[in-house]
Amino acid sequence: MHAANASTTPARRSARLGPATAGLLLAPLLLALAAALPAAATQADAPTAVIEVRQADLDADHWIAQLPEPDRLILDRAGIAAQNSRMRAQDKSIHDLAALPDPAPRAFVREQVQALSAPPTRALFDVQGKPVPKKTLDALQQAIALDAIPETQPLRYGLVVHRAALRTFPTSLRVFSSAGETDIDRFQESALFPGDAVAVLHRSADGQWLFVASERYVAWIEAAHVAVGDRDTVLGYARRTPYVVVTGATVRTTYTPEEPRVSALQLDMGVRLPLRADWPPMQAVNGQHPYASHVVDLPVRNADGSLALAPALIARSADVSDDYLPLTPANLLRQSFKFLGERYGWGHSYDARDCSGFVSEIYRSFGLLVPRNTRDQAVSPALDRIAFEPTDSRERRMAAVRALQVGDLVYIPGHVMMAIGHQRGLAFMIHDTNGGSWRGADGQRVRAGLNGVSVTPLEPMLFGDTETYVDRITSIQRIRPRATP
Repeated sequence: MHAANASTTPARRSARLGPATAGLLLAPLLLALAAALPAAATQADAPTAVIEVRQADLDADHWIAQLPEPDRLILDRAGIAAQNSRMRAQDKSIHDLAALPDPAPRAFVREQVQALSAPPTRALFDVQGKPVPKKTLDALQQAIALDAIPETQPLRYGLVVHRAALRTFPTSLRVFSSAGETDIDRFQESALFPGDAVAVLHRSADGQWLFVASERYVAWIEAAHVAVGDRDTVLGYARRTPYVVVTGATVRTTYTPEEPRVSALQLDMGVRLPLRADWPPMQAVNGQHPYASHVVDLPVRNADGSLALAPALIARSADVSDDYLPLTPANLLRQSFKFLGERYGWGHSYDARDCSGFVSEIYRSFGLLVPRNTRDQAVSPALDRIAFEPTDSRERRMAAVRALQVGDLVYIPGHVMMAIGHQRGLAFMIHDTNGGSWRGADGQRVRAGLNGVSVTPLEPMLFGDTETYVDRITSIQRIRPRATP
């Protein structure tokens, strides 16, 4: 045999193999593939530690595959705009900053402050589990400085410069309902995000906190987190085009030592930021060439507290979009599962979110406005509500459960869940919960302490020792087209 024949390529050698020889070579491969398929199926069907939840149930694609029309448009852009207009007109928890009284009368400001910052009526405990002294709580009433509110005062407007807590009182003191429980801070109300507009209604006695109204909340925020500017710039910021929308659970701006004020800022789902479309393509942004990034305008706070706008970069690889996402069942599932496993954060603590923040931020990525708190979401007249009374029968409740559609919001006292589909005779939810319990095989209550964004069935979940979540449903809210009167 010549050397040339000895070096015949594998492709040529295989071409000369007969059918029997080729079959012998392929047989092990086919056997391996056949063995792998049941293993994969078994893994997907493997149970988790949560009742009725299997491994496959933790994947958005599993639920999308069950939808007959996953890309059906629930509301188009015009429908979302109409829904938002209805929300602003009908829901009292939504505030139109442009329509606030200006100048603000003392009675108006005082009423807003007192509605939130009323003296606590129950015992509270600090992080060490010790009772919070009465003198500490009394001092908070002095800090809100009600007597310092003038007869009238011109409104000031500002933009939030980075994710910041909204508080019941002008304090960072964390307080809890019981000793040893340090997750749910009773002075934590919510959070605002970079670019959120506020109207400044009042200032704390020490000047370190501002009492502000935002579109969805009125509360105290540290003054260091707000840059005060002229009304048109502040209220016009959210209307500027072009823009990008954060579609990931969270995204961060690019790190920059040159401009720390816009470096590695957390941006949460649904945050909308204007683009600097006029940025010169060869001009660096904070020491970095911009061609692989989006150049956005972010609010920053000058030393005197005034507002300025600074360019910042968001990498093109980041989970952002040049517009709000289409509101479809498949996209609702994809967006909700981006939070799966995130730690529960009462009132947006821990740079995370709670149950109502979770669902409102999912819908915000579609450009849709939803009230901040569960109590307001559950009764909002601007949504398509199915209401339940304590006396309603189990049959009526179960009929509504069987009719749930992807994206429907299910409310029980103090909690909201989003429907993701049905299987094995159960309705399944995704929700951000600090609890979670059900009956074990022995009939005893299993307390899971899920404490994060979780997938669970609805029907087995317990509300207390005897009632189920289904027994305690107060309402179901659905977002869908509304008939024209």
